[in-house]
Amino acid sequence: MASTAKIVVNPVSTETDSISSGSGDGFHRVARGEVVEIKGEREIRGFDVERMRARTALTADEEKKLIRRIDWRLMPVCSLIFFFKALDVDNVANARIMNRGTPRNIMTQLNMTADEFALVTVLYYIPYILAEAPSNLLLKRFSPSRWQSRIMVTWGIVLALHVPITNKAGLYTVRFFLGLAEAGMFPGVILQMTYWYRPDEMSLRLLYFFICGNSAGIFSGLFAFAFDTISGAGGLSGWQWLFLVEAIGTILVGLVIWLVLPDFPETAPWLTDREKAFIQARLPENAPRASEQDFNVGEIWSSLKDKRLWLFTLMFSLFTVGTAGVRFYQPTVIANLGFTTIAEAQLLNLPISVVGLVVIFVTGYSVDTGRLPRPLYTLTFLLIIIASYGVLIAYPSHGAVYAATVIGNAVTSAWYPMMWPWRVQTTSRATGSAFSIGFVNSYGQIGGAIGPQIFRSIYAPKYTASFGAATGLVGACFITTLITWWVTRQTESDTRKLKRARNAASKRGETILDDVVDNDLREGRV
Repeated sequence: MASTAKIVVNPVSTETDSISSGSGDGFHRVARGEVVEIKGEREIRGFDVERMRARTALTADEEKKLIRRIDWRLMPVCSLIFFFKALDVDNVANARIMNRGTPRNIMTQLNMTADEFALVTVLYYIPYILAEAPSNLLLKRFSPSRWQSRIMVTWGIVLALHVPITNKAGLYTVRFFLGLAEAGMFPGVILQMTYWYRPDEMSLRLLYFFICGNSAGIFSGLFAFAFDTISGAGGLSGWQWLFLVEAIGTILVGLVIWLVLPDFPETAPWLTDREKAFIQARLPENAPRASEQDFNVGEIWSSLKDKRLWLFTLMFSLFTVGTAGVRFYQPTVIANLGFTTIAEAQLLNLPISVVGLVVIFVTGYSVDTGRLPRPLYTLTFLLIIIASYGVLIAYPSHGAVYAATVIGNAVTSAWYPMMWPWRVQTTSRATGSAFSIGFVNSYGQIGGAIGPQIFRSIYAPKYTASFGAATGLVGACFITTLITWWVTRQTESDTRKLKRARNAASKRGETILDDVVDNDLREGRV
């Protein structure tokens, strides 16, 4: 039986044993398993009696077991979705060089030049950019399991439609509809996680998420190599086999998603009422709730007036424009080094994914301690990318170019799991979160449309001017990141401070009653 603690939350009174704020960090602690009854002044911002009672209902051990159950229910499914999305991102770049120099090459069969083939990324990203934010709002309305299933099944169907095309007009058409079908997948997963996890917990979950997604680069290279070698089997070229097999896998996974992806804590049949209340209570007051089904135009308007929305969008856009072209032409650049045959060159892309996995793993666990500012990691990554591009511009030797390609693209993959938890810290409520996350991801993806256009055929084979432009864009992203860090410094710092306090309190069997709720806005900094 839980005991009842009558707690006076008052900065002047500290006589109660049940609550403590004397650690010097300003946070209020209460023993786990106690039913909190509040009387007197409330100094805890966003305090709600029922929510605080629910927040203390589980012991630290019970909370760990519950979060572990949620992780096993949610993260493998979300990671699988992202794995197939990452496969799809890589396949068109791999298809470009499959069976190069033979009649079975996609550009030869469709009678396309290098510049015409680069246009496929523009046509893919135009609908992708425009539909991301609306898709996130619809996910909130129709539930994640149904909406993500719809996304995967429709994009799998469009992938299959790549197989019968016979000209560039057909390729342009299917790439356009593929972008439309896939829009909303990634920001939808990020949004769904905000219903289950606190902002300070997002980093570790995104670590698993991006490790799984980055491992797709390994399989993508292996698939490209395998299908390159069986080109002509069944009357299909290697690139057609690539799209067909990935289409079948995507459709099957999409159907499974409908059945196994958890939607919201409030609707999970595998949770008790006590656990449902606890999960919702432990989230900050500005977290989205499943009960907020209606669209709130005011939240969208507030998001648009928030300068941080535009700073994060600009930061994301500069990064993707500067790196997307390099990633798109990565297989071509490696193939042009002439180390191996074209088919075997696909295997030289694998170390990029392996190194990326290591970087994501190490930095992900490091940032989760809350000791170093998250923006410091992103700034370090940007400096490494700039240095790598500098080597690609100088082109000292084939070996140096390959090493710079591996390091630069690997670190590029690690940038995303660092950026998103930082962005999520400053979103608010269901509609506002859905819109803000979708907006940043959609217009941030403009790099996918513009980036490859920097690498025109006139700059081949070394693409010196292209890498120079990419370096300048990443440098601009570095400056924007510094500005964004300054604007969000209070919330970012408080989030890390709270993370450390929660870790310490958990070891003592206590919970923290305070939240970090958008302090940049509350303090009038934005």
